[in-house]
Amino acid sequence: MDEKKLEILERASAVYMKFGIKSVTMDDLARELSISKKTIYKYFNDKNDLVKSIIELKVQMDSALSINKSLQAENAIEELIQISELVTKQFRDINPIVFSDLKKFHPDAWQVIEEHKKNFVLKLITENIERGIKEKVYRENLTPAITAKLYVSASDAAMNPEIFTWPEFKFQEVFLEMIRLQINGMANDAGRTFLKQKLKSTKYV
Repeated sequence: MDEKKLEILERASAVYMKFGIKSVTMDDLARELSISKKTIYKYFNDKNDLVKSIIELKVQMDSALSINKSLQAENAIEELIQISELVTKQFRDINPIVFSDLKKFHPDAWQVIEEHKKNFVLKLITENIERGIKEKVYRENLTPAITAKLYVSASDAAMNPEIFTWPEFKFQEVFLEMIRLQINGMANDAGRTFLKQKLKSTKYV
């Protein structure tokens, strides 16, 4: 990817994540980035194209980082903790209105997120559950396909500003509470023992 295009994507993403998407016009964005609108339009057709490109880049990065965390993890529980740490770092400073802006005003970009959840996240969590059962840290009577869908549904709820209104409920706190419930619900006695040990050495879960 062209370095200038990547720079615009990364800097524009930071602006949108802080202020929301709908409220930031292309004029506002050009001022924030200290570049001309002509430069932005050299790489992107319009705001929709820019927003979709930002989401596509974030999805690609999220996928690569998540796979790397999975490969490095000692077991399924550590894998889920590591991925949770990654997610909370990424979403820590995001204004929750971004999600509703995407859904209402940028359906193409929102569809990228939906496809990512359906194709990548669901597969990742299903494989995590299967791994945990084989490693004997999760309950043997779990149904991976059902449990993974419950996980993704709970993640959706955690990001829904109509359920967890901001700033009363911060995404990081809500998401971590969800992860605690998920892991404790899936883990067997051996898994809970491992989890207690990990809790002493991590600040994220």
